Amino acid sequence: MVDFSFPIDGFISILDYLGTIAFAVTGASKAISHKADIFGIIVLASVVGVAGGITRDVIFGRFPNAFSDPIYVSITVIVGVVMFYLYSKMKKQMNIWLIFDAVGLGVFSIIGASIAYQIVGLNFLPMLFGGMITAIGGGMLRDVFVREIPIVFVKEVYAVASIIGIVVFYVILSYDVDIQIASIIGIISATGIRILAIKYNWNLPKAQGSVD
Repeated sequence: MVDFSFPIDGFISILDYLGTIAFAVTGASKAISHKADIFGIIVLASVVGVAGGITRDVIFGRFPNAFSDPIYVSITVIVGVVMFYLYSKMKKQMNIWLIFDAVGLGVFSIIGASIAYQIVGLNFLPMLFGGMITAIGGGMLRDVFVREIPIVFVKEVYAVASIIGIVVFYVILSYDVDIQIASIIGIISATGIRILAIKYNWNLPKAQGSVD
């Protein structure tokens, strides 16, 4: 079993905050693109920022961090307000929404896997499950809320990028590498693959006769 030392917990908390910011930006951006008012923007930013982590914590029998630590919801509310005022300027930046989504995917994939690792040790399936639930749970709710097919089912390499990042993280940890180094490499792997998939339009095979 892993030692719950302060440096590791602190490092994971920092990553969790960064992932929350990244996904809250995607939620707020999606709400704005669907002409939501400021309340709707804040709600969707909050849902996307914390839903995956809440689902993960409930499944692993933990009291959700988003309920015990007010900083999570505070972050999502602040992001929603900032995006309300700055979205028109940020929109001019090429693919900013997709970049934030890719960063959030990478960070949350490893956050979920790290928490599973702390709870059950170096066990691949719980780490994979925890990482994927954290990474795609909020994004799926985001898309459902605005009546879109979740991006994880239709667009480029998304869930696969998460899986690869978690596999890299798991393999590196299996060689007794420091968890912080393993986390950084795992995040870079998942985020990098997602960005490359966007750039080069990588897609998984679809059924014959389906329409893009």
